[in-house]
This record gives sequence, C-alpha cells and structure tokens, in this order.
Amino acid sequence: MKASSGHLVLNDRTEYQELAEVFPELLKLFLEETDQIPEDPEIMQMFIHINQLDLEANRKPEGYNRKGRMRLIFPTNRMEFYVKGSSKSGEVVRVTEKISKLLTRNGFEHELAWNTLSCLES
Repeated sequence: MKASSGHLVLNDRTEYQELAEVFPELLKLFLEETDQIPEDPEIMQMFIHINQLDLEANRKPEGYNRKGRMRLIFPTNRMEFYVKGSSKSGEVVRVTEKISKLLTRNGFEHELAWNTLSCLES
C-alpha cells in the first residue's frame, strides 16, 4: 500500500498533555525512521523541548514541520496528527504504522486513516 499521508486519529477524550510523556520517544522514532535526525544533539533537544512546552500546557504542539522528506503535523481542528510525505510511498505507511504501534503500547486509543487531507491542507 502507498499513501501520501498517514493519520493517527486519537480518541476524543485524549488531551494534548497526555502525549507529553510519550512525545520524546515518538519524535525520535519519526526522525530516525525518516532519516531526518539532526546532526547536532542540541537541535534534537530543542525540537523536543519546544513541543513538550506546548503539550504540558495542553496546547497543540508544532510537531516536525520542517522542509524535508516527511513531516509530522498536528492540525488545529481535531485531535490527531499525521505523517505527510512529499509523494505517495510505502514509507509513509511504514512510519505511520510504527508510530501507531508505539501509541498502542503506551495505551493511546486511536484509528489510522490514509490520504484524508483536503486540497487546502496539502
């Protein structure tokens, strides 16, 4: 299967602050799997810290929305986040499924969806 976006739709009762504990592992997994780990460890810590501040305050985090092969995006209008690739690929599916397994292991109820971006969001 190929997809240009993989969506992890969280349970409606989930709040951003609940993701704070698992987010460092989630971001590291995403960056490792997409071969986007920053060379400088301080930059990695900055990405984690910026997102952690928002999560701990129960706000939508930035995710990883940098120019690159893939992005990890938290939309503003729903409790979900998604992996976005530059084109349809099996890699988007593989990375999204790995993140899904991490969420499941940590007790987060969620559903997976594929290619559900509207024209305005892509």
